[in-house]
Amino acid sequence: MRNMSQSVTTVSILVLMLLSINVLIVVRFLTNEASWVVKNQIDVSVFFVPEASDEQVAEVERYVKSFPEVTEVILYSRDEVFDTFRTEYSDNPDIIASLEELDDNPLGPTMIVKTRDPKSYENVITLLSVPEYEDIVVAKTFTDTETAIKRIDRITSQVEKFSFALSVIFAVIAFLIIFNTVRTTIYAHRVEISIKKLVGATNWFVRGPYLISAAVYSIVSLSITYAIVMSSAGFLDLHIGLLFDKPALLSGYFSAYVLYIFGGQFVALLIFTILSSLFAMRRHLRV
Repeated sequence: MRNMSQSVTTVSILVLMLLSINVLIVVRFLTNEASWVVKNQIDVSVFFVPEASDEQVAEVERYVKSFPEVTEVILYSRDEVFDTFRTEYSDNPDIIASLEELDDNPLGPTMIVKTRDPKSYENVITLLSVPEYEDIVVAKTFTDTETAIKRIDRITSQVEKFSFALSVIFAVIAFLIIFNTVRTTIYAHRVEISIKKLVGATNWFVRGPYLISAAVYSIVSLSITYAIVMSSAGFLDLHIGLLFDKPALLSGYFSAYVLYIFGGQFVALLIFTILSSLFAMRRHLRV
């Protein structure tokens, strides 16, 4: 309280440092979430000719399920494919009129294949390109989203580098401010400290108030950061939640890992502020 302006400055810098660190956490979390969503939307579509029998389609299905990299196989019958196609183009009168003129369903069954790794889709297509299935499989396609994933990773890397550099800058500034705050406080109370030493106070007794101040800086800074991060997460969820179809994406993540995220930050911040104070006292506490 006797150094209110310096205390406010110190807490403000520590809050900025913590916010930049939490930005790193948010960026990494959203990147992983975006990559997962993109990868989850990738699949191989295997289109059969309309003349393919149920036994032939079932044989191909068993063959695909035997691949170790395959996690899921979804088979749609001719009628299901026709209904889906009709629903998809229900707003196109020309296509609907053309379908009604046909005497038979022109579409064959379709099989959707999902794998553990997007890189395995090309291997699945290669394994399906065998002479035994040339007459019944008319096409094999998959959406190449590797470019999108690489772009997400590249943007994330740039943002992380900027946030990390910002965190380092704020950490250096915070160290210098704490260092000078302790040094100035010691100089202002040098007479009081000398009297304490003369009556038998130990060095740790003299250091005690400054270490407590460092702990108070950590508690106040983290409390302010927690309030800002949680309120910001709730606000961002209104927009990001719609994108990922999860209404409480960020706030839920921070709530689930609050002890790990903010507990770890508190321990690191406490060590940082105490070391800054001890370093300042080691050099300037000469009584």
